[in-house]
This record gives sequence, structure tokens and C-alpha cells, in this order.
Amino acid sequence: MRFEKHKGHPAGPLEAHHERKKEQYASNPDIDTSRSKYNFHIVKPDGRYYHFIQSRIEQARCRTRKDSTRFVDTLITASPEFFKGKSPKEIAAYFQRAADFLIDRVGRENIVSAMVHMDEKTPHLHLVFVPLTKDNRLCAKEIIGNRANLTKWQDDFHACMVEQYPDLERGESASKTGRKHIPTRLFKQAVNLSKQARAIEAVLSGITPLNAGKKKEEALSMLKKWFPQMENFSGQLKKYKVTINDLLAENEKLEVRAKASEKGKMNDTMERAKLKSELDDMRRLVDRIPPEILAELKRQQRQHGKER
Repeated sequence: MRFEKHKGHPAGPLEAHHERKKEQYASNPDIDTSRSKYNFHIVKPDGRYYHFIQSRIEQARCRTRKDSTRFVDTLITASPEFFKGKSPKEIAAYFQRAADFLIDRVGRENIVSAMVHMDEKTPHLHLVFVPLTKDNRLCAKEIIGNRANLTKWQDDFHACMVEQYPDLERGESASKTGRKHIPTRLFKQAVNLSKQARAIEAVLSGITPLNAGKKKEEALSMLKKWFPQMENFSGQLKKYKVTINDLLAENEKLEVRAKASEKGKMNDTMERAKLKSELDDMRRLVDRIPPEILAELKRQQRQHGKER
């Protein structure tokens, strides 16, 4: 179970993703739209996310600030091995129990939506709620709490679920490991950026004295799209440096263990370690960009900034 707080009004993109309102999901290659028909609601949204969130806040007549957390996206899942061999009915029962735990804690009246995705690699539940206290204050800090309270949340959640599913293991607490959870979106960004990087690399490798002009223009066009995304990705990744370095240090041990009997349990951690490798590959590409192309790219970026 993981919480992600949202401030301001970014409910539209989240709603489009959770409710599968897009025809294509280029940034998320894990989604198999042919299986989206198997997704299901535990709590159906009452209209648009934003309108429901705003309505609950107004009904509560609570004070808000610009930096107030207006809604929380909760992700609940388990390992792929846990779901293996389970029927749709059994999977639905697992997520119903998990949703009931949250509904009891945060109040049914504050649930925006609870949607189970069956069209990705591992089934998971997205439950979105407005963090209103019983005395009608908008206060995610009080409901979710600090690190110690988050550990208590996880302990209570595990205790609730393990009654019905005794094989479930409690994950290691972040307060003990000192690690931050690396969001899934960063893995997906890494895959997407790496794919683009390989295409750019192929163009750069194909530059010869005979085709230099045409190929450099092609590389520049591709880099104009890729470079800002890469810089943004690198910036986001900095705050997870400790986590990634930790995981890289463990990687050799994990590979040995994975060859034995714990491959499924270790895959998640090994994927996180690959992020650093992906980033290094992309940085190597940056180092290979001819200086004149890089200079032209930055010149065009500055020009674009002035025009805006």
C-alpha cells in the first residue's frame, strides 16, 4: 500500500489514467488495452474527479491553502506470484478486502474512486480519496501522518490482509531502510527515454562526411524532443540517489539469490537497480552528441524560451 499526495488541481490526468479514458498509452507500455474490459470499480466515481473533490471540500466548509493536499491516490497491489493461479473472483475479493480497510479509515463519503486495473502486468487497485478529518478539516498530514504513522498504517493493513491471506509478507519499512519509494512512472519514463536514445544513437552513428548535413538535422530534430525530457527525468531521479545506490550495491547478491528459488521476490528490486544503468546509458549518449549539434539545440531552446 502506497500513498501519493496531490496538491492543486491535477485530477484530470490522474482520472484519464485510472478510468482508462485514453485510446492509447504511449508512455505506459505495460497497459494492454485489449484487456481493459476486465478492469472493474469497487467504488464508481460520482462524476468527474475534480468536481467531486471540490464538492467535498466545499461541503465540509474547511479552509484550504495553495499547498493543501486536496486528494490522495492510494496504490494497493501484491507480488505477481501472489496473483498467479487466482481466479477473477478471488482477485476481486482480495481488492474488496483492501478497499474496505481504507474505506473504514478515511470514510466512504470521501472516496472519489476505487478502480482495479487488470490490464497491466500485475493487478492493482487505485483508490483516490479526499483527506477530510471527522471534524471537517482538510488535513492529509493528520490522516496519513508522519513516517512513524505510515509504518503503523502498513502494520495495520498487513494485519488485516494476513487474516485472510496468511502467505502475505509484510514489506520492509522505509523508516528502517531509509529508502524512498521510486514511483512506477519513473521506470516507464526510463524505458521510453532509452528507446528514444537508441534511435538517436543510430542516427549519430550514421553520420558521414557525405550525409552530415541531413543526418545532423535529423538528430537535432529528435534531440529537441528528447533532451528536455531527459533533463527533467534526471532531476526527478536525484532525490532517489540513496535508494538507487543501495539497490545497486545489493544487485550482485540478488542475482545469485534469484538464480536459486527467490527470483519472483527479487525482480522488483532488480528492476529498480536497472534505473541507474538506464540513466548512465542516456548520459553516455549526451556525451556523444557532437558539440555543434548540442550548441544549436541549446540555442534553439533559449530562443523558444524568449518567444514564450
